[in-house]
Amino acid sequence: MALVDNLIPPVHANGLQRIRDSWKKPSDSITALSPWPKDFSQGITPVRCHSHNDYWRKVPLFDALTAGCVGVEADVWLDKTSNDLLVGHRKSSLSADRTLQSLYIKPLTTILTRINQDANFSVPKSGVFETFPNVSLTLLIDVKTDGHTTWPVVMDQLAPLRAGGWLSYWNRTGDGLAWRPIIVVGTGNTPFELINADAEYRDVFFDAPLDKLADNASFTANNSYYASVSLKKAAGTIWPWGPSRRQKETMKRMIDTAAARGLVSRFWDIPGWPVNLRTKLWQFLMESGIGILNVDEVFEATQWIRGWCTVAGRVLC
Repeated sequence: MALVDNLIPPVHANGLQRIRDSWKKPSDSITALSPWPKDFSQGITPVRCHSHNDYWRKVPLFDALTAGCVGVEADVWLDKTSNDLLVGHRKSSLSADRTLQSLYIKPLTTILTRINQDANFSVPKSGVFETFPNVSLTLLIDVKTDGHTTWPVVMDQLAPLRAGGWLSYWNRTGDGLAWRPIIVVGTGNTPFELINADAEYRDVFFDAPLDKLADNASFTANNSYYASVSLKKAAGTIWPWGPSRRQKETMKRMIDTAAARGLVSRFWDIPGWPVNLRTKLWQFLMESGIGILNVDEVFEATQWIRGWCTVAGRVLC
């Protein structure tokens, strides 16, 4: 019975859960926030979890937030006819109602505006997790079409989050990253030179190549935030009885290199089967200090992370 209980995702009696239950179409990501549920994220403890290919979930963004993930990922394609950013894994799966705005930008803007409404401070303070107001949410934007034509549109579409003061930024005259509730990271075809162009102020960051950090000093905490790579590319095929000692050493070395550079390490393409291998890899990565755990099974992963981080009733991570 204890094993069964551990495998059942927790269900929180809050606004997020009710939105998940009633969500039918992309426009619901916005309309479901009105009237505003004042218990929006009650009872949710965020953990180091990145919702890989988040738009594939039954309820994009809201599933990840309900689970407690602090990172979500959207693949974007520039539609030349509408000049809009469509969200999907492949070109054949795109539709006009599933956009970066409808699934992510507008709901996040609404959420942060309502959470911080009537707050007694001049600078936006609370993030999407109300009981953990200083925890940021990373929005990873994976550009699938030509980067030099798509990225300027991404920057334009971030305007509502920028206008609300919700975007974390790097100010050269300040002391490192100025925290705000959202951290935007560009990956895929995102051009590094466009992100790195403004040396004075930037509110978007790059997803640096984790496997190339040791040989390339260009990627630093003032232009990058994540440092990612495919696990298979980094360490080779991991067999069901793995990982080998050499593979562990390779992964640990990359994690340490990213940490020394002030970057959040992330391995994607983690095998999902067999389950015991997946769990073994999760445990090794967490023990090795991975910046964020990239997962496809958000509820199972966050449940496991919370269990792994709790020792004798004390939460250690």
